[in-house]
Amino acid sequence: MPAGSSKKRERQYEHVKESAEKRGASKERAKELAARVVNKERARSGESRTSSRTSTRDPKSASQRGGERSHSGSQGPTRDQLYEEAKKKHVEGRSSMNKQQLREALGR
Repeated sequence: MPAGSSKKRERQYEHVKESAEKRGASKERAKELAARVVNKERARSGESRTSSRTSTRDPKSASQRGGERSHSGSQGPTRDQLYEEAKKKHVEGRSSMNKQQLREALGR
């Protein structure tokens, strides 16, 4: 935590860090995640002197976003996700289709 952080941000940092460790993240990864979340929230609320445009103008908080941007360069839904959607829509031959074929069958 940066020097002079508020008690609220210190509690938030500890909470995020402990949550990440419970989910199986290493101590170092948990610290990194907690610092990123807290720094983003500090930037959004005007507590930070320097911050990126993404940090200050993003309409969703990190918790609301739920990792939407955590996989840069993402190729959309996984094959398994497409398969499940095809299953719900009763697409014939879905079990032998690859990811591209499932996309086409679903009209994506």
